[in-house]
Amino acid sequence: MIEIAPSILSADFSRLGEEISTVEKAGASILHVDVMDGRFVPNITVGLPVVKAISRATRLPIDAHLMIVEPGQYAEKFVEAGARMVSIHIEADPNAHRTLSGIRSAGALAGIVINPATPLAALDEAIKFADYVLVMSVNPGFGGQEFIPESLDKVRRLRKMIDERDLKTRIEIDGGINADNIAEVTGAGAEIIVAGSAIFGAPDPAVALRELREATVLWV
Repeated sequence: MIEIAPSILSADFSRLGEEISTVEKAGASILHVDVMDGRFVPNITVGLPVVKAISRATRLPIDAHLMIVEPGQYAEKFVEAGARMVSIHIEADPNAHRTLSGIRSAGALAGIVINPATPLAALDEAIKFADYVLVMSVNPGFGGQEFIPESLDKVRRLRKMIDERDLKTRIEIDGGINADNIAEVTGAGAEIIVAGSAIFGAPDPAVALRELREATVLWV
């Protein structure tokens, strides 16, 4: 099943509750929250208090994408704050197995994230401990970037890796997804589609979300 996950990084934070309500009513499946610390990536966004507040304002599962150093110190705290999905970067955590196991033990789905320049080989051992893999199709740290075309081949190869190992791991993708390329992305094997500026940067986020879903259905 293809799911659309609006990313609040591109939302209007002065009326965040309203923005979340809009996409929830329009049929969003997941709410994607980018957590940046200004160290792992050159930007600072939101943290635990915001995730906790959002969890009280929506019925959508919160997908916390931790773009931070030492994610093992905080991953389980984001579950406690209300996140039902928590992902960590393979580049940031030498103890990924422990962190992923901790996320699962805390009651959430555990995800592993891979940057554009990181080879899939980096996931060779960790993938079996993850419920989903998030493929970054832009360099992390900022919204509104253009999709990196080579990401399609990466998703295809990841899909093959998962299928050959008979894993149930899902594929999520984040960065530069819009109505023009979502069909290719889902056709390559991605199942959870994160979209920020394509939704919240549109005149009507609800219409933009529906157009993304329709573009996916047309492909399928």
